Amino acid sequence: MGRHEKFLLKVLCGSSDRNINFDDLRNLLRRMGFDEYTRSSHHMFRKEGVEERINLQKEGKNAKPYQVKQVRSIIQKYGLGGLLDV
Repeated sequence: MGRHEKFLLKVLCGSSDRNINFDDLRNLLRRMGFDEYTRSSHHMFRKEGVEERINLQKEGKNAKPYQVKQVRSIIQKYGLGGLLDV
């Protein structure tokens, strides 16, 4: 299992939402095919076929825990766990 798959499992397990690196989470979403655009400190992600828009902000070097939870929910809702472009 590669580094990207291990990170995806860390996000999906939900036991360490306070310790998810912001840049790693951004990279995960981009590898899943999300398009990113930035407005000030907000990093927005959209993907065709996904109704919700993902909005991420940094909290130190990590992503905000409630936003990690939202990302996990979207990955599970749309079955995106297998869409890593490795």
